[in-house]
Amino acid sequence: MSTQTTRLEELGRELGEAIADHPKYEAYEEAKAAVEADDEVQELITEFNRLREEFNVARQMGEATQEGLQKVQAAQEELHSKPVMEEYLLAQAELVGELEKVNEAISEPLSVDFGGEAGGCCHD
Repeated sequence: MSTQTTRLEELGRELGEAIADHPKYEAYEEAKAAVEADDEVQELITEFNRLREEFNVARQMGEATQEGLQKVQAAQEELHSKPVMEEYLLAQAELVGELEKVNEAISEPLSVDFGGEAGGCCHD
């Protein structure tokens, strides 16, 4: 392994540690744990996922209805109205914003969007 590769891996670990120590990551983890610990929210998540999956299957079969869509939307609205879920979604959005800044900082000198394009080989 070359010295350059070793240094890049070291920088990657340092970046990962810096992200893990960032207040927005810590807030995200706390909000995530709160959502996971809330039985009512977990039931709402399960119900939302069930309704969404049923709607997606119906849509794929050409049998989706406006009523089915409205049920999914109502379940999502109920879920998102819970304070613990609102906090989680806000913390998640703020963390994503920070990670997008990191992606831009890494990608700029390379002219590559690692968060968007580096994973695939061909884009039409």
